Amino acid sequence: MSSSDLIKRLPTGISGLDQVALGGLPAGRSTLVTGTTGSGKTLFAVEFLARGVLGFDEPGIFVTFEEPAADVRRNAASLGFPIQRWESEGKWAFVDASADLEETSTVGGYDFSALVARIEHAVRQIGARRVSLDSLGAIFTRFTGIGIVRHELFRIACSLEALGVTSVLTAERAAEHDGVSRYGVEEFVLNNVIILRNVLHQEKRRRTIEIVKFRGAPHRTGEWLFAIDPQEGIVVMPLAFLTSRERASQTRVSSGNAELDEMCGGGFYRDAIVLLSGSTGAGKTLTSLRFAASAFAAGERCLFYTFDETREQLARNAAGWGLDLDAMEATGLLRVVSEYPEVASLEDHFIRLRRSVAEFAPARMVIDTLSALERIATPRALLDFLIALGAVLRPREITALLTSVAGVQLTASLIPADAVQIASLADVTILLRNFEHASEIQGAIAVVQARGTAHDHSIRKVTIDNAGMHIGEPLRGVSHIFAANPLVVADPQWPTRPERTQGPGTDG
Repeated sequence: MSSSDLIKRLPTGISGLDQVALGGLPAGRSTLVTGTTGSGKTLFAVEFLARGVLGFDEPGIFVTFEEPAADVRRNAASLGFPIQRWESEGKWAFVDASADLEETSTVGGYDFSALVARIEHAVRQIGARRVSLDSLGAIFTRFTGIGIVRHELFRIACSLEALGVTSVLTAERAAEHDGVSRYGVEEFVLNNVIILRNVLHQEKRRRTIEIVKFRGAPHRTGEWLFAIDPQEGIVVMPLAFLTSRERASQTRVSSGNAELDEMCGGGFYRDAIVLLSGSTGAGKTLTSLRFAASAFAAGERCLFYTFDETREQLARNAAGWGLDLDAMEATGLLRVVSEYPEVASLEDHFIRLRRSVAEFAPARMVIDTLSALERIATPRALLDFLIALGAVLRPREITALLTSVAGVQLTASLIPADAVQIASLADVTILLRNFEHASEIQGAIAVVQARGTAHDHSIRKVTIDNAGMHIGEPLRGVSHIFAANPLVVADPQWPTRPERTQGPGTDG
């Protein structure tokens, strides 16, 4: 096949969508966008045209069957799309078909010919390259049979393609996972089909976009998480943020604990993602605060997200370990963001987090804890969140410390494939555990993984007091300490350093 035989693409400009579509929508063709109520169909239709004007100087025609043009202008303005100005500049035009429907009282009496003539006139008048029709369902209800729906849809698609424009046609679906379209014929008539979903599963919403088919044109398959951002519109995750990395940092930063730095081979690489997993009360937040204090001591900015505590609780706990969060924030080197996970969807949390990173430009970041986000997200959505987060942080060489509650939450609730993938996203994995012995709660720490560097493979004793966390000598006499049921001998040994036999190892 020669390059001239390939179907040309028209980039949509919608964040992340062109990466899923491998370049954009097939140019000069019609694409059906289906979805249930509230799935984002109208926004897709509006943004397809708006991105064309903003990014490619391509005029567009918006054909509305239900929503008045004034409402479309007002809603689009909230996203920063000045449609009224574009109309005056000849870059945007409305074809309002809602009045036609009101006048057509006879079922089956709607004639597409007059509408096609109006669209054709508008296209030629402003030289439109893009056309959006929202939504066809308002017309299809006027037809008496499936055969008529299929015939009329074929007519309008052929008419649009004859004009040489790339078009988006929206239509409703009755259910999220019950067929592609309401009438079951739309997807067979059009060359391209995209489904928008807003699925409610176990009281958690998840927006996804899926390209079902691009006839004759390759595309990525499967469902992709997307968010609707008040400022950026549709953002498809994580592909909107994945870029190739040109370099890997060789610079080390301190964790804030000299013993932990030693276990990790001399600290964390500056662009590392560190996953700290531990049982409740094992020292995750303390480690996070020391990590932030280390950034402050180095004169670096740190963005600290807490989903488990209020800012006041975090400041109080920090003061107990001799850390003054107020003073650190006053210098501008620390920013603490405290939010309950339930105040937004996972996608919205990501958008806010990404915006904070862009505005504050931190050198380090803490999220305490990821496990709290499980209350609002599915395991697959959480995995997409972490992939997108890594894509935002690594190119900026932001050292990130992410904590999670071990055992009953994060990995336990994930299906095995997702748990493995989440673990594989981290450059450094550290486990903290409390266990019972001799009527005491004792602590242990291990560095399970540290990519690209030698690290200590031993399990060490941990104690916490008012001065912070202290990492002791290798722990012996205990087996399966990080399993659900650790085996503890009657008298565990805490050898001194000269007796230590474990050598450093290296993870790939």
